[in-house]
Amino acid sequence: MEYINLGGNEELKVSQVALGCMRMTSLSQNEATSLLETTVNEGINFFDHADIYGAGECEVLFGKALNDSSIKREDIFIQSKCGIRQGMFDFSKEHILSSVDGILQRLDIDYLDVLALHRPDTLVEPEEVAAAFDQLEKTGKVRHFGVSNQKPMQIELLKKSLNQPLLVNQLQFGIMATGMVDQGIHVNMKDDASVDHDGSILDYSRLHDMTIQAWSPYQYGFFEGVFLGNEKFPELNATIDTLAEKYNVTNTGIATAWISRHPANMQTILGTMKESRIKEVAKASDIVLTRQEWYEIYRAAGNILP
Repeated sequence: MEYINLGGNEELKVSQVALGCMRMTSLSQNEATSLLETTVNEGINFFDHADIYGAGECEVLFGKALNDSSIKREDIFIQSKCGIRQGMFDFSKEHILSSVDGILQRLDIDYLDVLALHRPDTLVEPEEVAAAFDQLEKTGKVRHFGVSNQKPMQIELLKKSLNQPLLVNQLQFGIMATGMVDQGIHVNMKDDASVDHDGSILDYSRLHDMTIQAWSPYQYGFFEGVFLGNEKFPELNATIDTLAEKYNVTNTGIATAWISRHPANMQTILGTMKESRIKEVAKASDIVLTRQEWYEIYRAAGNILP
């Protein structure tokens, strides 16, 4: 397994692949324990949660599985997110603090390695977020902080008041979700790909050492489905399959290697609850696609170079 410095911090060595726990309630407690053991044995030391996943039940199951396992708490990184409520977003101090208390109780742990704000709240008051973060850091409940799905100016607005660096930003990215890359390639063009929807978030992240955590890396559209092995994308899958055969890995391994190849040092969040899939991705973690292969996949996905 390859490792990166989370947020550019050399003391935070995290696996380039993380396990997202959104679907964990599909498992029994014994299955969840086995999944955690396999994940760590494959070199993955980072687990991503959110307080809304399974209405909190994913965190409960994870906590029980962790206690049943041989895994030491200090050997892994646990991240969770808060801020999404039914019909609204809430970055108020009161909600952030109460959310973290609930997260820690459900996970049955004393601290979070990372707390991320889950999507932007347009009613955010940075001073309230700063007060919450200060209290969480002072009490030892949260060690590091981040955001998800935010643009550079939203991040800058928060940083105006924060006393802690923001280490991560969760953004959808993958072979069929390349908006961050497209607009950078199509600069000074007037085609659809030139439209900058994200405020140059990719370049911003690299400039400020923020780790992009790629969510839904194998999906296309807005949760329309998986593109791997999908007959809707024959050219793309043929290209991926050829490279999978060359490197003796699965198509999932190549799709993950494509993300890892980008010099932004992104972290790919797997959503699978299958141990076999975790092993597939881990096996491919040391593959470094050539520049030609990376662009070959990019073009096979339907992207046009200007």
